Amino acid sequence: MTGDATVATHIMFQGGVAGAALKFYEQVLPGFQVRSITHHDDQNPDAKGWIFQAKADFQGHRLMVIDSPIAHDFDLTPSMSLFVELQADNFQGVFDGLSRDGTVLMPPDDYGFSARFAWVKDRFGMSWQLSVPHEEEQP
Repeated sequence: MTGDATVATHIMFQGGVAGAALKFYEQVLPGFQVRSITHHDDQNPDAKGWIFQAKADFQGHRLMVIDSPIAHDFDLTPSMSLFVELQADNFQGVFDGLSRDGTVLMPPDDYGFSARFAWVKDRFGMSWQLSVPHEEEQP
């Protein structure tokens, strides 16, 4: 493989919620920025206004986000999550935002592998591991 390949985490939402999810992430996550959005057009009236493809950047990590116009028997799973290392002063606000109307899979605590950690599934079904590294592990 040559050096011209790119890699992005692909997130497929169902039911036309991708736009709301992206707006939510821009509000809650420091450094989250949507780079481009294209929408389904008139050729698919059931998905009109839904996101055909959005590209986002989250602290240098590329994300590709879509609204699937095809119903699937599967959805997002917590076993695939975005692991986010945060500064201690940002942790609580990010946790509060992502967990609001979501599910806390592991409540905030010191589990030994980081100074503070929580695992949440947000209201859109996306899974996030939030971690404050021990001081000696911080850059």
